[in-house]
Amino acid sequence: MNHYKEMVCIRCGHPLGSGNLYEGCPVCKAQGVGANYTTVYDLNGASLPEAGGQPGIFRWRDFYPLAEDAVPVSIGEGNTPLLHLSRLGEEIGLPNLYVKDETRNPTLSYKDRICSLLVSMARYDGAPAVTISSTGNHGAAAAAYAAAAGLPCIVFTVPQVPQTMKTLMQVYGACVIVTPTAKDRWTIMKQCVEQLGWAPLSGYQSPAIGTSACGIDAYKSISFEIYEQMGGKMPKAISVPACYSDGLYGTYKGACDLKAMGYIEELPQFVAAEVFGSLQTTVESGEKDPVVVPSDWSVSFSIANGQCTWQGLQAVRGSNGWARSSSDSETLKMQRLLASKEGIYAEASSVTSLVALQKLAAEKKLNPDDKVVAVLTSTGLKDPETTAKELAPVPQIAPEMSELRAVLRDTYGLRI
Repeated sequence: MNHYKEMVCIRCGHPLGSGNLYEGCPVCKAQGVGANYTTVYDLNGASLPEAGGQPGIFRWRDFYPLAEDAVPVSIGEGNTPLLHLSRLGEEIGLPNLYVKDETRNPTLSYKDRICSLLVSMARYDGAPAVTISSTGNHGAAAAAYAAAAGLPCIVFTVPQVPQTMKTLMQVYGACVIVTPTAKDRWTIMKQCVEQLGWAPLSGYQSPAIGTSACGIDAYKSISFEIYEQMGGKMPKAISVPACYSDGLYGTYKGACDLKAMGYIEELPQFVAAEVFGSLQTTVESGEKDPVVVPSDWSVSFSIANGQCTWQGLQAVRGSNGWARSSSDSETLKMQRLLASKEGIYAEASSVTSLVALQKLAAEKKLNPDDKVVAVLTSTGLKDPETTAKELAPVPQIAPEMSELRAVLRDTYGLRI
């Protein structure tokens, strides 16, 4: 039985009614604040379902606002491993460090969760096409699920996006179009939604409020999976890369559902891992609404934004959590450390979740015996060129042991 009840503003509680879901709360907008809607469920007597039955993340479909007779569009998303990183954990002072490895999803990122749900809803609603503004991961997921659903997909992106990302979006059949600026993407996307009836798979408001509240609930599945993988418990903290905070807030909502149903007594403390520090500045200053901070391009381009969202603030404040930022140098160092210590090559944006936990451990806000989880949102194979710039050129030698010893010593620091 589906437990969905209604949609209300995350900031002021104003009900959606006949309003526009994609443009956020009009009451808050009139006050100069962008605020997304959020779903509300009646969880009285609700319980988690047994394994099996529905594909991918749709085992949990009763916790999404999805019609009972809608057929899921699934290509095997979700059910990603929870891995104990003992070597890296010891190095950063968190021996009980785990990662939720979302690189194992079909298009190698956790955006598959939200796109599987939103494309399922778009097909059910008879949308003629889906559209999205993306720097890569979200666009690739949108393209793949649109292909599986037989729907056209139009992706608007920016010139700085790596060619690898553009190729990944195009190979799934999407029409990929570059606009001069990030805001230009939203301008044309809004026109397509309003004039052509295309279903939006991302937000298009300025300032950003996040993606459709319907889709965000797909990320609740991350918390449900962590709970089961930890033997019916939740960690002390969950760290998630954050920009518009769809994934952060959705994972937080899943934990809230677990608490509401009586599975856990306390929420994990949610950690927003960001680049420029809008969430951290807002939380630490005590400001009610998002504070704008200076921003620029970053190696963590998928989360490089100077203004956080209300839903991100709710996840941090509602769980008594934290927000921490990561510089490009800190991020790239952690990317190499994760790969060399644990054999996992994650996208730069992904490893900000580990940098944030490392900083909290150094600040003594997390203790060595705390179990903590970092969500790795995507693979490093989405942008290998950036990683390559940090690595030594691969040497070439003649088949002589003396030359091998020399290059191993001089290039890699290995003596044989």
